[in-house]
Amino acid sequence: MLDTRNYAMHLPLIGAAALAMMTAWAPAASVRDLAAAGPHFDPVAFFTGETEGRGRLKVMFSRAKSIHVSGHGMLQGDGVLVLDQTVTTEGDHAKSRQWRIRQTAPDHYVGTLTDASGPVRLDVTGSRMRIRYHAKGGLVFSQVLTLQPGGQVSQNVMRVRKLGMVVATVRETITRR
Repeated sequence: MLDTRNYAMHLPLIGAAALAMMTAWAPAASVRDLAAAGPHFDPVAFFTGETEGRGRLKVMFSRAKSIHVSGHGMLQGDGVLVLDQTVTTEGDHAKSRQWRIRQTAPDHYVGTLTDASGPVRLDVTGSRMRIRYHAKGGLVFSQVLTLQPGGQVSQNVMRVRKLGMVVATVRETITRR
């Protein structure tokens, strides 16, 4: 979960084309089977308390940069998870943001994010959670978090699109502390 507004114009086209070919090749059933094989992803349980993310941000036409995300989540009495995060990208100042997430049905959540220009959708299938939202400048964010066995670590892969083209990617490991 990362703010890439400032970097949205810099990902090489060949990387986006190769990524599209690889994801189109994988059969949908195998993706569902893999998601069902691991622990069930409960975003409220995972993000309540302290979390730390470390990874790499690759933006079109730029070199990859390291990122660090420190988070503190608290479940409110009304069932809303409030997740405050500080995102630090190599060579940039730390930025704060807040998620507010509530469950609307089994395995379905909606919320808000300070970076988003509208609602945030979170959908869980087994050990995988997909997050989707839009941001200013026509950016479309799509993340897939995969909970690892033991439930304390999640792998996050985020793609940012503009006009249908991938302009940034993030690969991050998120750990409950």
